[in-house]
Amino acid sequence: MTVLTLQDITLRVAGRTLLDLGSLAVDPGRKIGLVGRNGAGKSTLFRAITGQIEPDGGTIRLAQRARMGYVAQEAPAGPTNLLDTVLAADLERSALLRELETATAERNAEIHDRLQAIGADAAPSRAATVLAGLGFDMAAQMRPVGEYSGGWRMRVALAQALFLEPDLLLLDEPTNHLDLEAALWLETWLLKFGGAVLLISHDRFLLERITDGIVHLDQQKLTFYQGNFANFVRVRAERKAQTLASNAKLSAERAHMQSFVDRFKAQASKARQAQSRIKALEKLGSEETVIEDVVTRFEFPVPAELAPPMLTMNNAATGYAGHQILNGVSLRLDQEDRIALLGANGNGKSTLAKLFAGRLPVMQGDVFRNPKMKVGYFAQHQAEELNLDGTPLTHMQEALPTATVTACRAQLARFGLDQDRANTKVGALSGGEKARLLLALTTREAPQLLILDEPTNHLDIDARDALVKALTAYQGAVLLITHDPQLVELVADRLWLVDGGTVKPFDGDLDEYRAFLAEKARGGPRLAAAPRKDDKRERAEKRASLAPMQQKLKQLEGDLAKLESEQKMLTRALADPKLYASGNSALITKATARQKAVAREMTGLEAAWLELSEKLERLAA
Repeated sequence: MTVLTLQDITLRVAGRTLLDLGSLAVDPGRKIGLVGRNGAGKSTLFRAITGQIEPDGGTIRLAQRARMGYVAQEAPAGPTNLLDTVLAADLERSALLRELETATAERNAEIHDRLQAIGADAAPSRAATVLAGLGFDMAAQMRPVGEYSGGWRMRVALAQALFLEPDLLLLDEPTNHLDLEAALWLETWLLKFGGAVLLISHDRFLLERITDGIVHLDQQKLTFYQGNFANFVRVRAERKAQTLASNAKLSAERAHMQSFVDRFKAQASKARQAQSRIKALEKLGSEETVIEDVVTRFEFPVPAELAPPMLTMNNAATGYAGHQILNGVSLRLDQEDRIALLGANGNGKSTLAKLFAGRLPVMQGDVFRNPKMKVGYFAQHQAEELNLDGTPLTHMQEALPTATVTACRAQLARFGLDQDRANTKVGALSGGEKARLLLALTTREAPQLLILDEPTNHLDIDARDALVKALTAYQGAVLLITHDPQLVELVADRLWLVDGGTVKPFDGDLDEYRAFLAEKARGGPRLAAAPRKDDKRERAEKRASLAPMQQKLKQLEGDLAKLESEQKMLTRALADPKLYASGNSALITKATARQKAVAREMTGLEAAWLELSEKLERLAA
């Protein structure tokens, strides 16, 4: 028996159809990811499932007596403390406790039996455990919800959903408001959770580790794929290749038949055969439409090389308003370093990032910065400082006042902001497009140090993958703060733990960090000594070995661009009637010969570029 059934669901918003006759069955215990482009209608479908809106057609059935939990669209607020707010999510328990205050003796016994059946006595302990996993200690659990920021209140909403232990749990981008520690805890919790899960997420790591099925909402249809996200990508690519091959075969067959019809339909001797071909063409039908996905690419400018060390700190301390947050910081940063910061929110990761960026003073100790070092600092809160009436182009022009319009557009194009998006008001941009604008602004001066504080919030899966590839090719240092485990594993070569007011290297990978967090939760040592993994060092060496090939690829692209420009110039010249009217046959012959030579050179360079590009992709993989 299924826990949730969608039958021929149709959803429309403002006259636009998001889902047309979509069907889905969710069995007990299944963990299914719901994926699709931004704006495809994933969150709208969730609102229909939870009863917030009525579908325009079809039926939605939840199994009898099944309990559904979901993260509320609006974060909870008010004077109630966190623990009681989570406990209140169990409506039956709350109603029974209220009724108990005025119930008759006979009804009193029935209520106690029901409270015992639903485990009401253990509820406070369960709620406290869930809150602790999301970063709230006992003191924090007693504070009113209204005292917390929006991000922390969203954690409380998540705690409400998890506490219910529902038969069906709906999660819409659950990791967006979590730090890495809470995201790892959520992953562990979901792996143990026995109920069904329907998950909207752009977090490829979470989708691959949690899900056993993927539903793709695309072109107003729901398509189910068995397996995790990696399997979905593989199967979808195979199906697309089959469709393209089928289309190519069908197109060739149609062209052959149409050629026969065109040649012989006017000849009486061939009229009958031509008519049969026409009927066959009609039976072939049209080719299946393939909507080609737009390839997302990011590209960081190449920074100038600096002599090491780029930055060193010796027993440094920093903080705010005379209050030290971090002290005893002794670290070194070189241009080839890729470092991810670990540690729960509030421990000082962003404080350390601001110290590296030169945005906080050094209260004590020594800090050396290479005077030629440029720093690019990306922080999510910067999106709130954008001028909503401005455009990406006007923002870039203000940031680069001496640059040409073409140079400003080129920098925006590095992050997928084409001409149309560059001229769109920022207020009309999506969250992902604003993040792209911030990345473009952050890297506009080709910094040697790139500090990224939660760069993947609001980026879809394709954009996250593009960011990983761009960081892999980037020739500067990276300091990374993120809740995205995939970004940490694919980008960082070293991990630093910010904890207890100081910063220390963590000699291990994320699996060992998970073990360390579990040991810490059980009251074990604060910092477990873990063996250093060689794969991070090997990744750094691989990146260094790929650098010459990447430079060669850029050189080929530059040479191709020059030849393309020359080819256009020659084509225009040879198409000009004045050239032939001049009677200068030698010039015509020379231009024609050069045009052919350019074409040959371009063919050779394109082949070399393709071969080198494929080789780079294989080595990078």
